[in-house]
Amino acid sequence: MATGPVKSPPVTVDGFVQEFLTELNYGQGVKLSQSTINDQYLALARTVRSYLMAAWLETGHRRRKNPTKMVAYLSAEYLLGRQLGNALLSTNLISIAEQAMHECGIDIAELRAQEIEPGLGNGGLGRLAACFVDSLATMDVPTIGYGIRYEYGIFRQSFEDGRQVEHPDPWLRLGSPWEFPHPERAVTVGFGGTTEEYADEQGRTRCRWTPEWQVRGVPYHYMVPGYRNGVVNTLRLWSSEAHEGFDLQVFNSGDYARAARAQTFAENISKVLYPDDSTPQGKELRLQQQYFFVACSLHDFIENTLPGDFDLQNLPKRIIFQLNDTHPVIAVPELMRLLVDEKGFDWDEAWAITQKCFAYTCHTLLPEALEVWPVELLGRMLPRHLEIIYRINEEFLAQVREAFPDDEWRVRRMSIIAEHPQRSVRMAFLATVASVKVNGVAALHSELLRDNVLPDFAELWPDKFTNVTNGITPRRFVRLANRRLSGLITEALGTEEWVTDLDLLRGLEPLADDAGFRQQFREVKAANKDRLAQVLQGRDGLVLEQDHMVDVMVKRLHEYKRQSLKLLHVVSLYEGVRSGRLSIDQVTPRTVLFGAKAAPGYHLAKETIALINHVAAVVNDDPVMQGRLKVLFPANYNVNLAEKIIPAADLSEQISLAGKEASGTGNMKFALNGALTIGTDDGANVEIRQLVGDDNFFLFGLSEPEVEALRRSGYVPSSYYQQDPVLRATLDLIGSGHFTNGSRHSASAVVDNLLHHDPFMALADFQAYLAAQDRVEAAYADQDAWSRMAILNVARCGFFSSDRSMRDYLDKIWHA
Repeated sequence: MATGPVKSPPVTVDGFVQEFLTELNYGQGVKLSQSTINDQYLALARTVRSYLMAAWLETGHRRRKNPTKMVAYLSAEYLLGRQLGNALLSTNLISIAEQAMHECGIDIAELRAQEIEPGLGNGGLGRLAACFVDSLATMDVPTIGYGIRYEYGIFRQSFEDGRQVEHPDPWLRLGSPWEFPHPERAVTVGFGGTTEEYADEQGRTRCRWTPEWQVRGVPYHYMVPGYRNGVVNTLRLWSSEAHEGFDLQVFNSGDYARAARAQTFAENISKVLYPDDSTPQGKELRLQQQYFFVACSLHDFIENTLPGDFDLQNLPKRIIFQLNDTHPVIAVPELMRLLVDEKGFDWDEAWAITQKCFAYTCHTLLPEALEVWPVELLGRMLPRHLEIIYRINEEFLAQVREAFPDDEWRVRRMSIIAEHPQRSVRMAFLATVASVKVNGVAALHSELLRDNVLPDFAELWPDKFTNVTNGITPRRFVRLANRRLSGLITEALGTEEWVTDLDLLRGLEPLADDAGFRQQFREVKAANKDRLAQVLQGRDGLVLEQDHMVDVMVKRLHEYKRQSLKLLHVVSLYEGVRSGRLSIDQVTPRTVLFGAKAAPGYHLAKETIALINHVAAVVNDDPVMQGRLKVLFPANYNVNLAEKIIPAADLSEQISLAGKEASGTGNMKFALNGALTIGTDDGANVEIRQLVGDDNFFLFGLSEPEVEALRRSGYVPSSYYQQDPVLRATLDLIGSGHFTNGSRHSASAVVDNLLHHDPFMALADFQAYLAAQDRVEAAYADQDAWSRMAILNVARCGFFSSDRSMRDYLDKIWHA
């Protein structure tokens, strides 16, 4: 079967100009002289897209011709970032496109700024999924990513009187040239209804599910290009619409709202990423989202991707479904339903197949993040799936009783069905029972997952547990985001192969002792700070001081991330100068840059954001602190802003309480871009510190065993307040209303939580954190020595490439 010629990049700028103008004229229907910036962006995107499409078609043809085992990545999030720059990089068209746009009198930077990044993820989980599919394409691993095409995605954040306000994020409003809808491949998904037993033609007892209502899942395809290797994989995202949408008779009767009700109800499923689940309706919608996308995905793979005559007994030889956290775990009973109810397999046959088709990545140690669904809700929304889960649990518990006789307490602990505080399904347990492997995402996290979170399962199946430390794609977060540093690295190493082999960065180690290279390195950092200053000024009206240390804490706002600890440090510096405890000359010129969104229903996180902004307003306005301390908090932190902040950072704040961060990937991005880390021994910080060396990492705080010992002995946060005069003065200043226009109440939620609860022990680590910051300031005072430390961080962090992560998954888990 012929696939047509594979398009090669044009050899001339003129050729690219002609293709761009053709797209502008015949794709957008305008002449260059009449075109808008959006017309020009869409035309440029489609011009670049055409080179990916040829490789995409060829990749698909080659894999259909020689089918091998595939990876299906099931993830509720894909935080992709802007696509144009990545497509230009992957096709090696950056310089050609820049010259071509210049020939047309167009500033390509304006076109890049026109693109709205897809709002398909929230934070690290979604960005990790995007890095992974990038690496799998670059490594030519047959992969399909499955997820949801959220119409609005994560919210757009603004601040009003310092407080977070959420707005819809209409990322599709100007069109998306990077997606391809395929309504002809829509999948019907059912909810609710009843089940009934019947006898099939062989007299076997079977079950039939009759849903109460249905929706259609329409696939939208995104191309995932490998780095200059001619490989393009597919990301398939599902959009929900009504199965039988518009009721014309009701509309003609004048009841317009009721006529479109089914359509509105169905479209809610793919409307917003992570609807607030603090209400019963929100919980229902979350479960609907999760089942919707996995039901679409499994059906799509079995019915549309596999050949029609494929023997499903061999399914494990053709696919491994990777469960990216607990969100897609409902796929386990769904595959059983498909095999038993629709394909006629016996239960034991179907279960043997299912147990070989799934692998589970757990991304958290926090109990509230290990999803638990009430039996009442699951039975009402997915009655057949609850029946299947009950049977899986019954047979599993029989296995537990056989392995551990006369230990009913263990049986209760391990049951997929929890009895208290309400009867519920523990999705992490279901995933563990059904999966061929269970992995954590950093060495410490995997150890704690095995020993603390799922110890009974690890005792039953010790070989099932493994570790794969996370990684990031060097294409986007070094080569694309930090072109100056990339050029310096390529020049120093004499090759650009490091972009796909990050271990080659070790070749920079000797250059850490080269004064000339250290100077070049500092010049790159200064230029990146200049770029960030321009971005913040134009985007947010914020002024970044050029001679400041750029001290960065950007991540999701959560108590365990401990933005509150960073805030206490800022206030302690301000209070120290204000009270005379510190002279202004003792304060290293520093800009503390926050970036974070809080979940809409997370009250304390939103109060923390407000307090950070209130502190920033006072500190930045105080003439005494001018030129010494500044706090910036640009709204709506996203991938695009991260690509500007990370290369400019001097200090990376990774200060979660030990034992609470699964891995982190921001820590990796900062280290690979030449920022030094101040952090606890938590998540992947442990491995970063081991690789870069203690002398090139600012370690502080309780260790995980010390945290647990303190918790067991009874942690009293107020005792630290009483014993530490600096901490007491810091909290008193906040509590006095100094930063909140005299209102004590405005800061009380954060202060009271720290003094009387402090579940993540910020006060216990406060003194050690300030001592570590003193070490930071002493090191930063010697810029030449600081540069040496930063270069060694870059050179020694090649381990954190997502390419290495994928090799680990392939070797340890997927065997694809």
